[in-house]
Amino acid sequence: MAKFVIECPNCGRYAQARSGFFARKKIQCSCGYTINVKTEKMSSRVCPHCGNVVVFDQSKGAKAKCPVCHEPINTLAEQTQLVEITCEQCGVHLQVSKAATTYTCPVCDHENHVAERIAKEKIKKEGLASVIKYEGDNETLVWKHPIEDFNYGSQLIVHESQEAIFFRDGQALDLFGPGRYTLETQQLPMLEKIYKPLTGSQNVFHSEVYFINMTTQMGVKWGTDSKVRLFDPGSGMHVELGASGEFSIRVTNSRKFLVKVVGTEGGFKQSQIIGGLNRQKMALAKRLAQGNETVEEENYIDKGYFRAMIMTQVKSYLASVIRESGINVLEIDERLMELSEALRNRINIALAEYGLEMPEFYVSRVVTPDDDPNFKRMKEQYAEQYLRVRQEQILQREAEAAADRKAVEARTAAQMKIIEAQGAAEALRIQKAAEADAYRMQAQAEAQEMQMKGYTYQQESSRMIGMEAMKNGIGGEGLGSGLGDIASLGVTLGTMGGIMNMTKETMDSVFDQSNDMGRQIGSSMQVDSWDCTCGTKGITSRFCPNCGSPKPSNQSSSSWNCVCGQTNLTSAFCPNCGRPKPDANHWDCPCGEKNIKGNFCPHCGRRKPQ
Repeated sequence: MAKFVIECPNCGRYAQARSGFFARKKIQCSCGYTINVKTEKMSSRVCPHCGNVVVFDQSKGAKAKCPVCHEPINTLAEQTQLVEITCEQCGVHLQVSKAATTYTCPVCDHENHVAERIAKEKIKKEGLASVIKYEGDNETLVWKHPIEDFNYGSQLIVHESQEAIFFRDGQALDLFGPGRYTLETQQLPMLEKIYKPLTGSQNVFHSEVYFINMTTQMGVKWGTDSKVRLFDPGSGMHVELGASGEFSIRVTNSRKFLVKVVGTEGGFKQSQIIGGLNRQKMALAKRLAQGNETVEEENYIDKGYFRAMIMTQVKSYLASVIRESGINVLEIDERLMELSEALRNRINIALAEYGLEMPEFYVSRVVTPDDDPNFKRMKEQYAEQYLRVRQEQILQREAEAAADRKAVEARTAAQMKIIEAQGAAEALRIQKAAEADAYRMQAQAEAQEMQMKGYTYQQESSRMIGMEAMKNGIGGEGLGSGLGDIASLGVTLGTMGGIMNMTKETMDSVFDQSNDMGRQIGSSMQVDSWDCTCGTKGITSRFCPNCGSPKPSNQSSSSWNCVCGQTNLTSAFCPNCGRPKPDANHWDCPCGEKNIKGNFCPHCGRRKPQ
């Protein structure tokens, strides 16, 4: 019956079991878990000799060997073999099991990878390193490699967000950016100039290697440790304010930062920028005290290298920026971005001397003294001022609205007049267009009528002139009557020419016909002359040029003879007997009936002669 060690799947501790027919199939672990030897005998483990993770049968006991290095892997002595390492963060010496995967430092609570730390301790013990690199946390700004003696041909690995600087005798020499480098003499020109081997070996050189984290450290909190007293230009009062927020910071010049800030320190953390309570150290102190002693927080506050500088810059520039920019204290929240940008520019001027820069600086909160009497009076003044300004704005808007309303009414009235004028003009245009259409339709109808009757427009014009002449009574009744008819005909022709818009050819034909008619009338008329009793004959004037006797008057066609013997009467009654002038329409019948008014004789029935 052989003994072997089996690992508890619950707590990871090792328990002793036996193999054989009468051996117990289930054993009890110290943690209370029952281990089934038959089902849980296969396990994986890191070999304490070669460091590889291998799978083996635990039931083989001490005969179980690593399939890689063939060394015993399952004896209790192998599992409890201890090795000494140093904590990666605080550097304290620790005793851990070689088979353990990780180990948490009881001093700083940092979780160390055991296999990695064992390999580094081995390299440090031998004094040589084949690979130089840093893969720590992001909160570390500067990390110093623990080994200072290196072989030529060693590999230097610098990650994308890092820079590596070699130091010798306090001087910053060669700087390496991101990449993988083989350390040879041509890769270290500055180090080669001052390096002199101490042991006579040409393959080993001594130097300090610092890795600088070039990433931007975000979310670093800050806050004023006391109130900032400033003068408010709006109210003329002094008030006290407090401010807080966050900023981000990064290294811009590795050499300057190492020489002026880090110096000979083994590293530089983010918490060392502005300082603060180190909660890890305080928690460890409380565990060690075990409640017997009081742990004061003041004793566990890390030193802030830039705390005093940042606070001084914020306090001095906060008041000046508010005064220069004319920022109202009561409205400061809406100007935080402007205030933050101004403070960032001022602080970066001071940080540039140390190779640092603040890409972002935020004032996220400004604490106002609500209990201060001056601050209360200032708020009351601003409230009254706001109400007055608001009232003036309302009155101004009402006046502007009234003026706009009057302007709109005036524009509306003008537009209505324009619309009415346009409507009247459009109505007149439509009326004239309708009249023109009616006249055109009448002309077209007359043209069609003339075309149907078979005569032209010139013939129709001549016919109308002739009808007008006949209507005016042009005939051979004497020279005076003929001249009057001709004058009347001329006026009629002029009127007709203007109304009918005759063409030149039409008017020429009309005037030709009128001239012919005038010549015919002139030839048919005789000169109205008379003979005087003094012997002068052929007189055409109204008085005789020889004796001055007047022209004798002819009996008018309208004169009449009375039955009493009076002749050439022109009055309506006879001056001798008073008989009335007989009606011209009366006629006498041959049968002896006189003054008949009708068309037939009432005595014999004879028709009135035509």
